[in-house]
Order: sequence, then C-alpha cells, then structure tokens
Amino acid sequence: MSFVTFVAGRYLRTRQKRAFISLITGLSIAGVAVGVMALIVVIAVMAGFETDLKSRIMGIRPHLIITARTGDLTDYDQMIDKIAPIAGIETVSAYIATQVVLRTTTRSAGALLRGIDAEKAKSGIKGLDVSRLSAGSAANERPGAAVRLPGIILGKELAANLGVIREDTVYMISPRGMLSPIGHIPAMVRFEVVDRFESGMYEFDGALAFVNLIEAQKMLRMPASVSGIEIRLADMDQVKTVAKAIEDTIGSGYRLENWKEINRSLFSALRLEKTVMFIILALIVLVAAFNIAGSLVMMVMEKRKDIAILKAMGATVKSIRQIFVIKGLMIGLVGTLLGSSAGLVLCTLLERYAFIHLPADVYYINTLPVNLKPVDVLLIAVSALLICFAATLYPARQAAGVDPVEAIRHG
Repeated sequence: MSFVTFVAGRYLRTRQKRAFISLITGLSIAGVAVGVMALIVVIAVMAGFETDLKSRIMGIRPHLIITARTGDLTDYDQMIDKIAPIAGIETVSAYIATQVVLRTTTRSAGALLRGIDAEKAKSGIKGLDVSRLSAGSAANERPGAAVRLPGIILGKELAANLGVIREDTVYMISPRGMLSPIGHIPAMVRFEVVDRFESGMYEFDGALAFVNLIEAQKMLRMPASVSGIEIRLADMDQVKTVAKAIEDTIGSGYRLENWKEINRSLFSALRLEKTVMFIILALIVLVAAFNIAGSLVMMVMEKRKDIAILKAMGATVKSIRQIFVIKGLMIGLVGTLLGSSAGLVLCTLLERYAFIHLPADVYYINTLPVNLKPVDVLLIAVSALLICFAATLYPARQAAGVDPVEAIRHG
C-alpha cells in the first residue's frame, strides 16, 4: 500500500472529532448508492419496455420492405427468387396493403387490409397461424352453404368492434371497384372469420385484417401486381447489411425501407426519454457529490495541522492532492458498489416475481418489463465515479495549497 492510499484510508476509517463531518460522509455514500440504484432500475425498465415494444411491433411489421418507386410492384416473383438466397433472410413474400371497410349486418368499421402469402409469410404474433388463410378459401364451406367463402383473420379489438366471432361472415368493401353504366361500383366480397389475433397493441389489434394474397388480388383487381415485398430476417439488427446486399442484387430502381426507418419517430422518442431520465436521475448522484465536496472541504479545514506536518516531513503537493482525491473516490466507490448491488437485486426481483402491476386498460403491459444490460450498469458506475472524482478536485486543491508554516503557527 502506498503512502497516499494509506493516509487516505486512515482519514476515511478514523472516527472524526466532529460527528457532523462523519454524518455528511455517510449521507454522501447513501446519496451515491440511492442515485446509482435508481439509475440502474429505471434504465433497466426502460430498456425492457423498448425491447418488449420492439418485439410486439416486429411481430406484425416486417424487417424490410421493397416497393416500386411509382405504382404497384409487378415483377415480384422474379425478385423473390433473386433475393431469397441472400444470407440472413429468413422469409420473403409479397403482400398487398390497402384501406377497406368491413361490414356486418349491424356494424361497420374501417380496417387496414393486408393480403399475405400464407405459405411463405411468417408472423411473430404468438398464437397466430396464418396458414389458416390458405385453407380458408378451400376448407371453409359450411354444410349446406352455396358458396365457399375465403378466410379472414381479424385483430381482437377489430373483431369486438364488429361484434363477430369465429365462423361469422363479414363483408369487405373496397373503393377499387369497376365502372358500370350507372357509375363506379365499389368491390364487395364476403369473408369468413377463421381466427383472430392479439398482439397487445391497440394500433394493430383494432385495425388489421389479414386475408390470402390471392383473394386480395381478386378483390382489388390486381392479378399480376402487389403493393410490395416484405422480408423477415434471422437477426433484425443486421438489417443494413442485408439491405445493402439486396440493393446490389436488384439494383437501385426500387425503394427499400427497414424497420428502423419505418419506426424512426417511435424509437427516437424512446431513446430521448431514456437519455433524459438518465440525466435527471444523475442529479441525485450530483447532489451526493456536493456532499462529498462539502465533507472534504470541512476535513481540509480540520486537518490543516496534519497537512502541514505531512508537508514538513517531505510530502509533496501532488501527494497531498492525491490523498483527498482518493478519499473522495473511496466514498464514491463504496456508494457505487452498494447502489449497483441494490439495483441488481431489485431488477432480479422485478424480473422474477413481477410484483409491480400496471393497469391493463392504460398500458399494453401489466407488469414492469426488465432488460438489464451489463453495458448500462458499467456506464452508470463509471458516470457516478466521474462525478465523484470531479467533486474532489476543489477540496484537494485547497488541501495542496495549505501553507505549513501558517498552519502550524495557527494550529
């Protein structure tokens, strides 16, 4: 143990003559611990919220979308064959997206229709089997029915708004109809509800309706075209690399949009909120740092004679400065370790027992999600120590500037 570390440790362990200084030191440790604990828990919860939200959105929306720069996409079959072998792509399929009106005998509601290739498309929604759509147009014939109805899958809230359950019939009306002697006639087709899904997000559950791609093409009179191609990746964080490979394969005559661009505003808001919360909660550590500075300043005033004796014995200005910097860092380190331990324990309890419940009618989740990342814990700990280090600089400079002759004379 070096001379500087030994003296700093003695100053930290030795009982102070003035209990007030010891109290401030204890409060400083507690303040750093509480600040670090709060930061770890809040950042972990916000990271969990972002991860949960991302998984729900990506359960509905694809990772990559290819569309024509103008109009609909016509050469989609050849394009799918070209890009399917690219490394990192899990599924690739054509889709149709448009606004429609769904009507029953008593109710009606607007919906976002998505015609999907039930054999190739994949959904990340738990419990949603899109293969029912491929079977729906051929296997939904009821006993005694005159026609075979194509199948449709509705969001839970959309189905509730229409008042329909499985095996009920709905009418789909689209403005893409045909011209007749009496004017424009909207297209209207009957579908049978074969299933409903619940993603946990009202934006999707209250608006989305899935049908087979072929049925959507028939209804919208688009036999040889689609709205675009949707791609799901094995690792959605590799979206930029895969997008570059796709662009090199099909050329630059198409528009490629990835999930980060489509949901840019939402995830930007979440990152901004996370940053703001980090800054706000870091103020708790900053307050504790002021306590550290205050306790060190008072210790310098009390230990002026000790400092003078150390200088007279040969201690350099740098050594005196390091003594008080190290003591302040010891306080910050103890507080950071206690706060990190408490934060990790609390996050583990939240994740395992989920004892904090949220109202399901306000939030789409009923418990606090937790996603504790080691890099976040490291960032918080380093930030706390840097704040504590900054708080030691002024008292250390004051201690280094003590005149030993004057201190001994008036000590």
